[in-house]
Amino acid sequence: QVQLVESGGGLVQAGASLRLSCAASGRSFSTFHMGWFRQAPGKEREFVAAIRWTGGTTYYADSVKGRFTISRDNAKNTVYLQMNSLKVEDTAVYYCAAPRTIVPWPPARASVYDYWGQGTQVTVSS
Repeated sequence: QVQLVESGGGLVQAGASLRLSCAASGRSFSTFHMGWFRQAPGKEREFVAAIRWTGGTTYYADSVKGRFTISRDNAKNTVYLQMNSLKVEDTAVYYCAAPRTIVPWPPARASVYDYWGQGTQVTVSS
């Protein structure tokens, strides 16, 4: 059974950094793109970042470009999201996601993903 488990969330002050991890089990995702999404209270889930299966190409939402960095370690079947210069508006539950098959690049739509983690809460205070 495929599982994605996020970790690394927490409560931080504005300007701080956090590193989220997403550990996959049940299958290898080394040949699939991976993504991060977030959902704030009362808002729809939104795309944050994606990374090609090779790890060499990344894609970001404008709201996080220059502050967040997505990376992956295929040997560990793990994807990371380094978040720097956090803002209050970054407060949300963060989810990692993976598709079941090869999908077009960039995979910025939630509908192309089949597997989702349970989410990890990130709260940024002013």
